[in-house]
Amino acid sequence: MPFFKKPLAGPGYVILNIIRIMNIIAFIAVIIASFSMLVKTFIVSKFFFFDAVSHVVTAFLSMFLLLTETPLFRSYFARNWPLLSPTHGFLTLGILMTILGVSVLGNLNKEATSQASLGASYWRIVIASGIIIIIMGTANIFASYIFRQQKLGVTARQVRAYGAVAAQKLPLPVTAMSPTSGSVRLDSKHRPFGLLARSDTVPASGGGAGGMRTNDPRRNISAPMNNVQPDQFVRFEGEPIGKPDLAHHPAMMGERF
Repeated sequence: MPFFKKPLAGPGYVILNIIRIMNIIAFIAVIIASFSMLVKTFIVSKFFFFDAVSHVVTAFLSMFLLLTETPLFRSYFARNWPLLSPTHGFLTLGILMTILGVSVLGNLNKEATSQASLGASYWRIVIASGIIIIIMGTANIFASYIFRQQKLGVTARQVRAYGAVAAQKLPLPVTAMSPTSGSVRLDSKHRPFGLLARSDTVPASGGGAGGMRTNDPRRNISAPMNNVQPDQFVRFEGEPIGKPDLAHHPAMMGERF
């Protein structure tokens, strides 16, 4: 069930970009907290290797997700990580952020990352980063549903990027091609503002028969006929062209219809 309404498109652009800034701050806090716990793990824990790996993975995953919130590597994420690309919302991002927060807060039960080992300042950073990223993860999950427009295929990420004109920025995806007419069929849910409401098909690009539209602006006119006999119209020459009989005009035959 889509919760997105047209009046929310403009405010959604502002709200979602504020959430983006908060996401970046939360990821930076998790990175700092992970490296702080990594240093303390080497000092206190005897089995530091496995704890260290978990902190490194958390830090690098936070860096990776932070990049998805920036304009960098958009084509890479769209090609290899579509759930984190503009074609999808923030559901996957929110779930991963929540998992990161639970993982960070779970480390506080260990001796190496306790308040006594980390110190009051670093301990506050760890607990604050875990709480903030859980809150932001939950906010991203709700925002993904609130600011999307499912009927038009508009995701919350696209609203964040384009605002109220997000529906107009979407390409019309091709879902099928008719083998007889040579036309492509467009998915009806991706037609912004009721475009192509009378017909779901448009001529395919490229040359060919069947009246298909081509990229060449000139019309595809057939070549002159070579088998025309020069004397086939001779019998019509010299005949007077008279006025047609008005009795056969449709206006005079109104009672017959």
